[in-house]
Amino acid sequence: MKNSLLFLTAGIAGISSSCDSTKKLPEQPNIIFIMTDDHAYQALSCYGGTINETPNLDRIANEGMLFENSFVTNSISAPSRAVLLTGKLSHLNGQITNGNSFDGSQLTFPKLLQETGYQTAIVGKWHLKSDPTGFDYWNILPGQGDYYNPDFIENGERKNHEGYVTNLITDFTIDWLENRDMEKPFTLLYHHKAPHRSWMPDTADLTLYDDVTFPLPENYWDDYEGRGRAAAEQRMRIDEVMSDCMDLKLCGDLSESEPGGSNKNWMRVYGKMTEKQRIAWNLAYKPKNDAMKEAGLSEKELSEWKFQRYMRDYLRCIHSVDKNVGRLLDYLEENGLSENTVVIYTSDQGFYLGEHGWFDKRFMYEESHKMPLMVKYPPMIEKGSSNKNMVMNLDFAPTILNLAGVTIPNEMQGESLLPILKGENPDNWRKEVYYHYFEYPGAHSVKRHYGIRNDNYKLIHFYFDADYWELYDIKSDPSEMNNLINDPNYDSILQELKQRLYELKDHYGDTPELEQKHLPERMKK
Repeated sequence: MKNSLLFLTAGIAGISSSCDSTKKLPEQPNIIFIMTDDHAYQALSCYGGTINETPNLDRIANEGMLFENSFVTNSISAPSRAVLLTGKLSHLNGQITNGNSFDGSQLTFPKLLQETGYQTAIVGKWHLKSDPTGFDYWNILPGQGDYYNPDFIENGERKNHEGYVTNLITDFTIDWLENRDMEKPFTLLYHHKAPHRSWMPDTADLTLYDDVTFPLPENYWDDYEGRGRAAAEQRMRIDEVMSDCMDLKLCGDLSESEPGGSNKNWMRVYGKMTEKQRIAWNLAYKPKNDAMKEAGLSEKELSEWKFQRYMRDYLRCIHSVDKNVGRLLDYLEENGLSENTVVIYTSDQGFYLGEHGWFDKRFMYEESHKMPLMVKYPPMIEKGSSNKNMVMNLDFAPTILNLAGVTIPNEMQGESLLPILKGENPDNWRKEVYYHYFEYPGAHSVKRHYGIRNDNYKLIHFYFDADYWELYDIKSDPSEMNNLINDPNYDSILQELKQRLYELKDHYGDTPELEQKHLPERMKK
């Protein structure tokens, strides 16, 4: 299939639109790639989510295409971002964990776009340690960045800015659009920190959802029976892992927190706030915190209280993202850019909103494996369309290059989504996706694993300090509560999936030797 998509060197001008066959597409459309951090598809109303409304993000889906089966290849921030840039899986681009520093000398899609006359820019979260390469302009958060009054590094110069990070990222993005070279096409990566932990909302939204009680997921009290050690030994439970100050906002002024650990982090964050921000924060949280402390909650009630606090803060952060994406979409419309600009929205991975009792990501289980993806481009994409084909973040770089009429290098492992965006349904599109998570030992103690998912089943192999398999029937058990690995009725399915999994490992060059290479030195065989 790939050979049929790679060599559109003459550009995409003249391809008929699925909306209007009389339209001609620009040879080099503008491209805006929007990425949030840890935005669960369950928290998007266009994905059928009922816990919140995301009207501006829904605009992208309503005016374009929503992908129902979009998956990450390694559910953790820095590796996902490296896959986006390189179009190669983690074991080949070298960014296997958050701890690595990205090798910026390798080939990336922004570099190729630069060579063909595109202006390239990234604003917001980078999280790859090394400086960005391939960008004419970059204005990024150092590391994770702060929600309040953050530092940014603008083309190498570190500067502090007063304000809320989601608003500032949008301000800087629009400012760059206003001051770019208007004669050239552009590719802009607009990357938000939100809604990453520790979910600190804009002061304008600190009481949003106070009157909402969110339903507990059916498997919130999951005991992990029938599954392997990884599910039981993780450190992701809301009621066990969240910190009082940073996560649960139970510390107000500095006198309420003791130096050290996460409290030390809180003292730094709270200390950076302006007086006005602190007043708003304490007015919003102190009465709620006092009421909780006076309630004498049982262990079960406290766990449920923590879930509610988490959900409200998490969704407040998404509310701010939604408003700011709306600002950007309005800017495009008001400045005549909507028709010739491709807008792509995704997250760096999925996220748990209490499913299995968890927050965070990392596992190949559905909530962190699946991620949102919506694309709008009026001349090409039918409004309000959706697609069920299985796609991966591995496909982003080839798709962007293909849209820009740039040859896709053979070293990129993904497939261009261009035919799908045009409304076609390629007969030879992939029938399954591949996954490999490496960051163990590490944060949250999720064991190393790789696996395969197709429309009906998911097979996962946990390895390193464990060696066992899990098999799930996605159709009948979407919450992945029933491990079928020892069910003889699934023996033939298991063998077929194992064979295909090993074929995919070979196809993507993910060899046992590379697994050994990516182990800590003291743990290699």
